Amino acid sequence: MSDTAGHFDPAIGLLEFDSIVAGIVAGDAMAKSSPVASLYAGTIHPGRYLVLVGGDTAAVEIALESGGVDTVVDSLFLADVHPAVVAAITTTDLTALIDGDAVGIVETATVAATIVAADAGVKSADVSVPAIRLADELGGKAYCLFSGTVADVEAAIEAAEQSLEHREAPIGTRVIPQLHADMRRNLANELRFDKRLRAGAT
Repeated sequence: MSDTAGHFDPAIGLLEFDSIVAGIVAGDAMAKSSPVASLYAGTIHPGRYLVLVGGDTAAVEIALESGGVDTVVDSLFLADVHPAVVAAITTTDLTALIDGDAVGIVETATVAATIVAADAGVKSADVSVPAIRLADELGGKAYCLFSGTVADVEAAIEAAEQSLEHREAPIGTRVIPQLHADMRRNLANELRFDKRLRAGAT
């Protein structure tokens, strides 16, 4: 886990806007309203804007309230986010991605939904969260991976699906027992296909 991860303890909040203008205005209001430990903001595909804050629970709540609801596509507030979720969001080290007998995948239409699903899954079963990928180069979609025994990954996927019952349904979920070694290497090297393609061509 990077040093950045500690800045998201114990709570995180996220607002996902379909207007860049609204997102920048909201990010500024959130930064001015509350002493959050961290605030990251920027554009994602397809023309959306994310503001992610972390730190003290009360500070994160205040920041989210200050961000408003204008053009918000989705949002989340996790008062006790699991450290594995923060690590998966902030890590750049993919060398030890998959370490279990099975892999579970949850794909959603928004960043907020994937983070919520990842948090629910890792809290419900003895799984790791090797990676969470958020919208860039994914057309606005996001996804997370779980790793562990088949039974634990199945339990994590079930909890993730339940966490999304009051949101837009996940685009897809799947459990893959005994992931093939070639796919394991591809996932461990780089999850984004275009970067894998460029790397293989050099």
